[in-house]
Amino acid sequence: MKIAVATSDQINADHFGRAKGFAIYQWDEKDPEFIKYIKTNINPEEKHQWQKGLSMLGDCEIIIAAQAGMKAKYGIKKANLKLVEEEGTVEEVLKRFIDHERFMSKPI
Repeated sequence: MKIAVATSDQINADHFGRAKGFAIYQWDEKDPEFIKYIKTNINPEEKHQWQKGLSMLGDCEIIIAAQAGMKAKYGIKKANLKLVEEEGTVEEVLKRFIDHERFMSKPI
């Protein structure tokens, strides 16, 4: 599955609509593999730019962001993507998501 982490500095997870880009990873049950960084080209002076980011993530299944606004959450859900809100570095939020997915997929 492809996972997009909202990040402006490629170090810390960022707010979905304010992120200057997304770190894209491929994860297939082993270690995640960094694929690329996509710039959103947002204007930091404007609000409600979440559609710019969402339009770039069509082939992703999961979006990890520190936060997302109400309109963005609705748009993400309508695009059939899963949003995970988590704060920390890109590495930390990615690891926590993967650890959780692995834990939840274990047989009871």
